[in-house]
Amino acid sequence: MFTKGTKEDEKNLVPKVSSPPSLLSTGLTVTGNLHSDGEIQIDGRVEGGIHSDVLIVSETAQVNGEITAESVRVHGHVTGQIKATSVSLAKTAHVLGDILHGNLAIEQGAFLEGHCRRVESDKKSGEDTINLQVKEESKNKPEHPPKKSIAEPVKA
Repeated sequence: MFTKGTKEDEKNLVPKVSSPPSLLSTGLTVTGNLHSDGEIQIDGRVEGGIHSDVLIVSETAQVNGEITAESVRVHGHVTGQIKATSVSLAKTAHVLGDILHGNLAIEQGAFLEGHCRRVESDKKSGEDTINLQVKEESKNKPEHPPKKSIAEPVKA
């Protein structure tokens, strides 16, 4: 009938109400970094890094900076590295930069100039950052496909 719980325990039991996405409209230019625990939809221009749970870059948007998110959907222009668990490029997307991803979907017609690398995020260690390391020797050497060996018939 009576419990020994505190008011702080009651606050923790209240479920989080999801808020509507933050919207940066077409005529807006933001210079600086954006950080949100929710969803951001960009229709304008951002000059700086973006960190959010969900990010939508619309067809009219231009982003110049690093994007870090759980899920990213690109319809517009992005110049900079994208690090996300799930990345989706629409047919109108124009991306100049590397993509570090868990899942990647690219529609026919999307433009991508950069490297794509599948990276397993290590949530167990509590590390949310994804790092791409390039070996020194691979920077200077052109990559050639491996030569195919021709199998010789076995004589019985």
